[in-house]
Amino acid sequence: MSKIKLTRRAALMGAAGASLAVGACSPRIEAFQPASQDGPFRHGVASGDPDQTSVMLWTALTNDGGGYRGVEVATDPGFETIVFESGEDIRYVMMQPLGTLKILATGLRPGQTYFYRFRLDDAYSPVGTTRTLPVGAVGTYTIGIFSCANFPAGHFNVYREAAENGGLDLVLHLGDYLYEYAMGQYATGNAEALNRVPDPVHEMISAADYVARHAQYKSDPDLQALHAAAPWIMTWDDHETANDSNRDGAENHNEGEGSWDDRRTAALRAWYDWTPTREPEGDNRQRYGAYEIGDLATLVMLESRLTDRDPQVSLDSFPVASDADDSDPDVLAAVAAWKRDVVGDESRSLVGEQQIAGIRDACAASLAAGKPWRILGNQVIMARVNFPNFAEEMPGWLRWYATRDSEFARNFIMRTRFEVPFNLDMWDGYPAERERLYAALREVGADVITVTGDVHSFWANDLVDNSGHRIGTELVGASVTSPSPFSGFAAPGVDYGKMMREANRDVAQCNMVDHGFIRLTLTPNEALADFVTVSTIDSRDYRAGIDSQWRMQPAQGGEAPVAERVG
Repeated sequence: MSKIKLTRRAALMGAAGASLAVGACSPRIEAFQPASQDGPFRHGVASGDPDQTSVMLWTALTNDGGGYRGVEVATDPGFETIVFESGEDIRYVMMQPLGTLKILATGLRPGQTYFYRFRLDDAYSPVGTTRTLPVGAVGTYTIGIFSCANFPAGHFNVYREAAENGGLDLVLHLGDYLYEYAMGQYATGNAEALNRVPDPVHEMISAADYVARHAQYKSDPDLQALHAAAPWIMTWDDHETANDSNRDGAENHNEGEGSWDDRRTAALRAWYDWTPTREPEGDNRQRYGAYEIGDLATLVMLESRLTDRDPQVSLDSFPVASDADDSDPDVLAAVAAWKRDVVGDESRSLVGEQQIAGIRDACAASLAAGKPWRILGNQVIMARVNFPNFAEEMPGWLRWYATRDSEFARNFIMRTRFEVPFNLDMWDGYPAERERLYAALREVGADVITVTGDVHSFWANDLVDNSGHRIGTELVGASVTSPSPFSGFAAPGVDYGKMMREANRDVAQCNMVDHGFIRLTLTPNEALADFVTVSTIDSRDYRAGIDSQWRMQPAQGGEAPVAERVG
């Protein structure tokens, strides 16, 4: 299915020879040391898109006056045994103020830990750690799952916790790596006090804007630490371009901001230049494909924003007044018809036929190879989730407070009486496409664990099709810093997560308070998901904790894995 050749099946029995059992005894760097802010490597180093014999290596160069530029890869942190080296001598007429350098390290051995560093003349970058994907028997493999890192909203303590204590073989970033907003807009209220004012201070629109914002994010020492700690597999969600983006535009792309195609092109060019990623041949929106983790798992990455997504259904199309009588049969029939014919329109696409076929085929091959796990890297919640009936569940005093000066809030709360989907930007806004995906997975008998970002909260969900057939489990990670969905209406004793659990039978857990990440540890016999939290993002002094822990066992007798809470 891959447009970027993420799997290299011909190399599976390549340089390594016999199968390798991956363990936790590899050499490592005890603590990442950021480069001097006076030198050329002020934005750190990163690696990504590993396969069994190669990995992409990235850095940025500040005040590059030319000379030798290159990279070294070694089996030890002291670089006594260098196994890959690449570089060239480049001369400039004038100094380059800022640029990026990406080099694909090849000829590596499967399932191995490597150390790498960049060089500009006699200056060396910080040392990063990377790993190739394994071949054959894998005893344990740990993936950290992240999303939604808004620089002005707070410190990246989540990244630092994962870098120092996560023990990760792989970082999986599911999007909203950065945000496009101007100072004074979304989640910037505390930016000045935290010394995290966005650069540029206006909304990102031009190529230069996106580059400047990427460079600012990469200046953060905690993000640098996680980039250097393990290889990354990344995708985008919407904010890498603009809020609620789709194939044809975005909610946050407005009149006077130029062509959407130009803006999207600029954003993706900056994204590829500033991330350790391989670029697909042809259309660079088509960033999807499968990664093979030995005999243990197949990771299939989805792209659900820019390639095939139809524009979102607007709640402006809701067919009845928000204060309509919710016991009137005609009102209820009109709402049901809207859900069926407008939201549920069979023609509406989210990922498209090509991706669905590729997901099916990758999962079928994974099953045929006897792998216990199939992981879908997904951007927006896949499970069915409705709003609670806030007109009844929300305390009266809070309803009064929320609606006293807001007609929008009043209409929203009253509309929840009709079992409105939680967010029409999610798979609930494309239910026919979701059924097509589920049918494709059923066709080959595949069960999945879907991992998801976007919604700034922790969830554990069942994935169930319209006939009641379980497809698998969805694990949703909290944000790195972005505010939770109801942070503007936070109140003592009001637990929105509990309301969501009680209103939705497919939701086993919902934490709408904490920031954090998911640590997913795979073994042949179980998958264990820790929902790791940090106590604050307002200070770099934090405590780590565990919201909950979930255990899944491989499918047996056609039954998809169920998430069992064990902590």
